[in-house]
Amino acid sequence: MKKLITALMAASAIALGGVSMSDARELRVAPAAPPPHPANGVMYTNFMKYLPEESEGRLTATMLGPEVVNLGQMKDALQSQIAEVGNLLPLYFPADLPMMSVTGQLSLTSKNPHAMGAAMTEFIVNCAPCQAEMKALNFVYLGSGASDLYEFITTKPVHSAADLQGLRLRSGGAPWARLAEHFGAVPVQMSVFDQFEAMNSGTIDGTMASVGDLLSFRLVEVAKHITFAPIGGYISTSNFTVSKATWDDLTAEDRAAMARAANRANADFTNRWGYEIPEIAEAAAKDAGIEFIDADPELVSEIQSFVDADIETAGTYSQEQFGIQDAPEQIQSFLALVDKWTAIADEVNSDPLAMAERVQEEVWSKVDYATYGQ
Repeated sequence: MKKLITALMAASAIALGGVSMSDARELRVAPAAPPPHPANGVMYTNFMKYLPEESEGRLTATMLGPEVVNLGQMKDALQSQIAEVGNLLPLYFPADLPMMSVTGQLSLTSKNPHAMGAAMTEFIVNCAPCQAEMKALNFVYLGSGASDLYEFITTKPVHSAADLQGLRLRSGGAPWARLAEHFGAVPVQMSVFDQFEAMNSGTIDGTMASVGDLLSFRLVEVAKHITFAPIGGYISTSNFTVSKATWDDLTAEDRAAMARAANRANADFTNRWGYEIPEIAEAAAKDAGIEFIDADPELVSEIQSFVDADIETAGTYSQEQFGIQDAPEQIQSFLALVDKWTAIADEVNSDPLAMAERVQEEVWSKVDYATYGQ
């Protein structure tokens, strides 16, 4: 029996490229979201699967739940190394990540999740000010993803611009706050984790959010109406943010392996959040008796006009709030990448495996892992 166990252990070591599990470096990773959310159930779950595959068993991971590290705690958790890799949202920390937050100001322009996630990744990897911001926090960036297109999820019906007047709507950041205020609604800044209780108690009348939140954050129990309107999606993400102390402790080979694992998981995450979850959530909403509303054409037109004008506003806002004088030029550079990746996403029919391959080829294969993040 002892010989059999020894043989099995040896076979496992061979399968892992000669590295035994006891010798592997186990990383503490934090998705900052509950299991139903794709950041946890797909993005970080798949990352934990891909990590030993890409590193030939040298790297593994254990997951910390949102009860240990939530979104608002992520910066401190990574700096203290409670978590070594974490899901960081730049819009939660605009004072620390102003340049990375500039692209987040364009969230309302999102139309294709895969294109937005890829464009954000290429932009930040090659954006010297973005990299400097991450370095100042002792972080290393390993890619972004994007949500499905946001909707109005409310307890009161929204058909027209008049219906938005006075509504208290949870906003996930400045772009949606500007949109709400433009239409006479009252934006309420609060954590995504608090929107269920706020809607349930009547503190807010709804949220501008992913329809996936119906399941991820139980909004299916409190929402009464979903209005489809072109209000963008969440794109300001740093899905795999690595503590620099951890990064510095890895070989260039293992850094590259981690980047490949993250890139694969980023595409999986966007596919789940941007494409699969909406279908599942909408089916659950129908079962719950939630009303689906197509916004009046006049409201759609008014929103689109606002979004177009808000591109210039985003540049001015970034200059005034973040002190980034070349923000308008940076925004145009990012939008050019959106056009590039929209064409690629159309070419591959937004297939997640194909998108991961193209991002690896266009972005990560060009990175020098001996110097990246240093």
